[in-house]
Amino acid sequence: MFARVSSVILIVSSLIITSCAPDQSKIVLAKFGEEKITLGEFEEVYAKNTGSAENAKKDSVEKLKNFLDLYTNFRMKLRDASLRGFEQNQSLSAELADYKEKIGVSYLTEKKLVEPGIEKLYEQRKYELRVSHLMIRPDTVSDEQAKALALSLIDSIKNGSDWNKLVNKYSADHFSKPTGGDVYYITAGTIVPEFEEAAFNTEPGQVNPEPVKTMYGYHIIKLTEKKERVPSIRASIILIDFKNDSSKIDSAAALAQIKDIKTQAENNGDFAELARKYSEDLGTKANGGDIGFFERRSMLKELEEAAFNLKKGQVSDVITTNFGYAILKVTEVKPYGTFEEEKENLKKVYRKTRYDAAYAQFVAGLKEKYGFRFNTSIVPEIVKNCDSTKIEGYWKAEWRENLKDSTAYRLADQKVNVDSLFSYISKLPEFKGKLIDEPLLNKGIDKSGENSALRQEANSLDKTDPQFASLMNDYKNGIFIFKLQDDEVWSKITQDSLRLLQFYEQNKEKYVWPDRVKYSEIYSISDSLINYYYDQLVKGENFDTLASKYTERPGFKQKAGNHGFTDLNSALAKEADKLNPGEFSKPIKNGSGYSIVKLVAKDPSRLKTFEEAKAEVSGSFQDAESKRLEAEYIASLKTRFSPTIYYDNLEKAFKSN
Repeated sequence: MFARVSSVILIVSSLIITSCAPDQSKIVLAKFGEEKITLGEFEEVYAKNTGSAENAKKDSVEKLKNFLDLYTNFRMKLRDASLRGFEQNQSLSAELADYKEKIGVSYLTEKKLVEPGIEKLYEQRKYELRVSHLMIRPDTVSDEQAKALALSLIDSIKNGSDWNKLVNKYSADHFSKPTGGDVYYITAGTIVPEFEEAAFNTEPGQVNPEPVKTMYGYHIIKLTEKKERVPSIRASIILIDFKNDSSKIDSAAALAQIKDIKTQAENNGDFAELARKYSEDLGTKANGGDIGFFERRSMLKELEEAAFNLKKGQVSDVITTNFGYAILKVTEVKPYGTFEEEKENLKKVYRKTRYDAAYAQFVAGLKEKYGFRFNTSIVPEIVKNCDSTKIEGYWKAEWRENLKDSTAYRLADQKVNVDSLFSYISKLPEFKGKLIDEPLLNKGIDKSGENSALRQEANSLDKTDPQFASLMNDYKNGIFIFKLQDDEVWSKITQDSLRLLQFYEQNKEKYVWPDRVKYSEIYSISDSLINYYYDQLVKGENFDTLASKYTERPGFKQKAGNHGFTDLNSALAKEADKLNPGEFSKPIKNGSGYSIVKLVAKDPSRLKTFEEAKAEVSGSFQDAESKRLEAEYIASLKTRFSPTIYYDNLEKAFKSN
């Protein structure tokens, strides 16, 4: 009885403790003044620093403590920046606004176009479609007539008209017309995006209810088949030519031979050996018939169609080609990769095939959103004044003064004047050196309007997108910290010769030359020439004279082959070290050529003089002073803010509630 009551009490107690326990994320790890660092904030920052929460869980408490110290210092610096009024600093605000605008435009296109675009592309590329089409070209009739004809043909198809007959009668695509408009297999990112999108929105066996306009004309699209896509396969081939040894066509004998080879291959024969023995495809015969990996639409249609209908290890039926009879064996099938594996390729495909259209639609929407209004009277006014004036000539044109403040266009509540317009378009490569005319100005206003609309949207991103707001906050903190470091550390470092010399004297044992040699070299890629030069040296010819005439190492003739002092890390330096000053070596193999080296001098390991070490001393002095001043600054912050750190609470980091 007592035991059971005790158990109940324990259970109730644990429930009370659990229900009263504070939310772990609100546990305080450090505080200074009114500022607090909570466990939730710390976990978020630490996970971001290590790459993920999973990585963070593997780290020791000691690592967490070190990071908490650094993060507390960071937060105190930000508090100091706030008290110094950095938020109101015009220079810092301007830098932040400039960054926000520039990074915001890139962020917009990445988040609104590229990321959703490649995700959609990835899903679509899981499938391949076999598509037929009937194309009507508007260059023989008007655009309206072409569209009207396409709509009437779609109605005819709905009412039972024969697809093949309509294609044969009306289609302007003479390549696909003989096969009922078949354009074979496609997947997303392989042909014009408008056509692809319509095809992916059509059910197998159906005709898309609307004609699709592309740069080629109007298309009536019929989806024949939709199936899971195999990105690429590897296959081997055995080919038997129709012609016999006398170069006479003997297709019956060739067919009998390929059938016999197929039987051998299916009865556990080694396909590769059979290919080496029998195949008449000289390009693959030596490799056992291996074609390598290939994708759709990359080889003969009849071979490709057979190959993509085989499973790994299967041998095809006999295939008739223009070159003879063939059989294939699929040796590898490459599956569709994960999104992360395909991501970089998806970006390339998307930017090549879909980005431009998506971008144009996106910025058109933004221009409409922000009320883009083109001043239609300004272009004729400029053109009237600028006879044979190039873009660059605008700034010196006499008529500029009268028009520079005129409105080119309006967007949101802003008026963009002619000067601003020319300032923008004169920086674009496509406008440089061009004569000012109406089409160019219209294009320039359109481009400038796009840019203004994107910047307008970017300026409000931090209010609508938490991820971008976080990015901007990180950047703001970064420029605040940079200014603090400049004020408290970098600008306080002064380097005069006396201080550097004192620093050198205190640390001179750190600045040491290793053993070094000074040597010269005669180099040639020809062994006969290098031996000739060696014979000349043995006969008393001056080494420097020969080197300045004949050494083939680029840039060394004018230096008579002299490499100066160098440590003993290279083979040539080691070879020179074996010599006495003035001696030269026999020819030695050196990479793709040959060398003779002469020792000029040896310099045993020693301390560097101040002048020799000055550059290193300067760098070391800066590092030491930076650390000293940083430590002094942190000490002053600790004195000022009196931080309290609760290291014990770190035991709860990255553990579930």
